[in-house]
Amino acid sequence: MFSIKQKPIARARNRPLPTLFDPVKVGAIDAPNRIFMSPLTRCRSTMAHVPTPIMGEYYAQRASAGVIISEATGISQEGLGTPFAPGIWNEEQTEAWKPVVEQVHEAGGRIICQLWHMGRIVHPDFLNGEKPVSSSATTAPGHVRTYQGKKAYEEARPLRADEMPRLLDDYAWATENAKKAGFDGVQLHAANGYLIDQFIRSGTNQRDDDYGGGIENRIRLLGEVTRRLVETWDSDHVAVRLSPNGDSQGADDATPNETFTAAAKLLDSIGIAFLELREPPVHGTYGNTDVPAVSPHIRPAIETPLVLNSDYFYDNASEALAKNRADAISFGRTFMTNPDLPARFKAGAELNPIDFTPTWYSQGAEGYTDYPAMEEAKLGAA
Repeated sequence: MFSIKQKPIARARNRPLPTLFDPVKVGAIDAPNRIFMSPLTRCRSTMAHVPTPIMGEYYAQRASAGVIISEATGISQEGLGTPFAPGIWNEEQTEAWKPVVEQVHEAGGRIICQLWHMGRIVHPDFLNGEKPVSSSATTAPGHVRTYQGKKAYEEARPLRADEMPRLLDDYAWATENAKKAGFDGVQLHAANGYLIDQFIRSGTNQRDDDYGGGIENRIRLLGEVTRRLVETWDSDHVAVRLSPNGDSQGADDATPNETFTAAAKLLDSIGIAFLELREPPVHGTYGNTDVPAVSPHIRPAIETPLVLNSDYFYDNASEALAKNRADAISFGRTFMTNPDLPARFKAGAELNPIDFTPTWYSQGAEGYTDYPAMEEAKLGAA
């Protein structure tokens, strides 16, 4: 366990710098601050991937975020291979999301739904024994947790070109359901080695058709899905997440600067509310990566609002905004353990410990809704 003490960052003399506490407009959302909550898998749904009431309490506790990006939410059974993760492809799931979103709104917050297809990361146990789909016939490294226990990943089958319309329909249907549930928008999960990322990266995309080979072809599916989401809702209600640097669940790319800058330019040309990049720094709190940041190449190439994520705390987040590296910062583990994170930042208060507990991914309140807010922590210490 460790706790974090923060120090204020000085403003440049005679020059107003954007701060974490300044409002920012991202598409249709007028965010009251630039402290966003990043998507965080928490595994509190049912075995049928239906959201549960405790999820409303959890998200409402964190409603002071400028924008909450929901945990990754499956667009179809084919695309969801995490036990107790939520889906949004059927009526029962959609109806169960409604009170969750309503609680966030009643608490004054804004929440968008992250749309997830895991591709080759889905184990056949979730698919009645059928193979998962991916860009190519590849196998993710390591093991995955299923309802039957921990198992090795299995080889995926390539998604056929004639299946692309069906995939686009799945994304569009999930978007329609997110609108019905009352979300303030959607975010396409195109990061972290999942399906869209498996198409983008040269290490996992071995195709020789219109969806493989050069960068333009490898980012084709990203563009098609994004356009379909924009057509289904509109550009002000659609965001995208990419993870441009380093290996992610066995997915890597030979030319990340070129690949992900091209992807960002494509998204910019389509028009989206904001682009979020999960980009761990070279020397991060949770481990190091030897891969340089790609965001400095992306930032000047687009006009779309940019949100950076991973290993940010008050000091380096403030610096990123002050140096115009981003328009907002999304926080993950710090928001998990500090439900009132903006207030703690504002007060210069010490943060709750980031304890890496197994209960983060269990099905109860422990390690989920029981982290104290600042005033509660003071009372507990009295």
